[in-house]
Amino acid sequence: MTALSIDAERLLGRIRDLGQIGRDGDGRLVRLAASDSDKAGRDTLVAWMHRTDLDVVVDRIGNIFGIWKNAANADEAPVMIGSHIDTVIDAGIYDGCYGVLSGLEVIETLKATGFTATRPIAVAAFTNEEGVRYAPDMMGSLVYAGGLSVEEALATVGTDGAVLGAELQRIGYAGSVEPGFLKPHAYVELHIEQGPVLERERVPIGAVENLQGISWQRVTIEGDANHAGTTPMSMRRDAGHAAARVVTFLRDRARNASTPTVATVGCISFEPNAINVIPSRATFTVDLRDPDEQRLQAEEAALAAYLRELAAAEDVGISVERLARFEPVTFDKRILELVEDAARRRELPSKRMTSGAGHDAQMIARIAPSAMIFVPSIGGISHNPREHTPPDDLVAGANILLDVVTRLALR
Repeated sequence: MTALSIDAERLLGRIRDLGQIGRDGDGRLVRLAASDSDKAGRDTLVAWMHRTDLDVVVDRIGNIFGIWKNAANADEAPVMIGSHIDTVIDAGIYDGCYGVLSGLEVIETLKATGFTATRPIAVAAFTNEEGVRYAPDMMGSLVYAGGLSVEEALATVGTDGAVLGAELQRIGYAGSVEPGFLKPHAYVELHIEQGPVLERERVPIGAVENLQGISWQRVTIEGDANHAGTTPMSMRRDAGHAAARVVTFLRDRARNASTPTVATVGCISFEPNAINVIPSRATFTVDLRDPDEQRLQAEEAALAAYLRELAAAEDVGISVERLARFEPVTFDKRILELVEDAARRRELPSKRMTSGAGHDAQMIARIAPSAMIFVPSIGGISHNPREHTPPDDLVAGANILLDVVTRLALR
């Protein structure tokens, strides 16, 4: 089994080709969900699937599946592999796309060898994983796993005012099949790490054993707008200062903890947003993450308690809106052992690790045994045009995926 390898030139070439689809006038890669550039990327992927003689199915939320089956195994639950091809704004070329194209490459390699699977193998490209144009992120896989109704998802209004369902119809990817039509025997997602650990430790393969829980909230602080020069500091209801205190509280708490908790304020705005006016309103987001559910709940409670104290101390009003909440995920031990065994057979060091980012695998894990494989990200950089993984690492990861899928497809 370890003598079998994917076609490196074909995989790397497709990654480069897909990475050129969706470039804007400034050369930035922008392939937001259900946009014209997403359609162009989808069309290319579907053409590659058809060229491989796969059955291509699109479900109602726009998830794309390329399915390899035969008469003998058509009724068996499939091994599913994949990720997503939508991007952030000014993206790199590997995030998500690497997993989808490696999945397609695995099927092509197995077909070319005359491999006879005892169950179908399906490669999936899930809709709107990034959540840039439509919220929440990982939407397509969340709907597929039954965590969000397809009707609610299709009614989502994007940042540009466009409705997702109408946009999927417009670009030709509003399928008729209900999400969840295939319940996987197992799901495996190959992905770049998007962090610095594997590169720093010089380990080429990550066996991802769990994925952090995510809590997203939007906090609004209400104070009074007033003159910046004539209002004494002791008489201010300064929403901007109160917001700054929250940012500092979150950073200090996370840095001083002996846990892997991380906290981020990624968006913030002031009103009236004038240099000489005390802010009357501050609105900002809070992203809390931890691989342990009890610790994540404790961080949420600590933030809520601090906001109550702050409202009294600064004489401001504070309201909180929950934007998204996902519990931590523990991946399937059996699949992890297959990943580690495949790495040993290929004489590649591997490391069990936690994913700090959200992925489609965390949604599919609700309905099927699931796991992830990571390969290094240079500098830990992702969601950035400087995102890079060396070709040798990309090929190594795809070969590990090949080995794991081969064994799962025979069970």
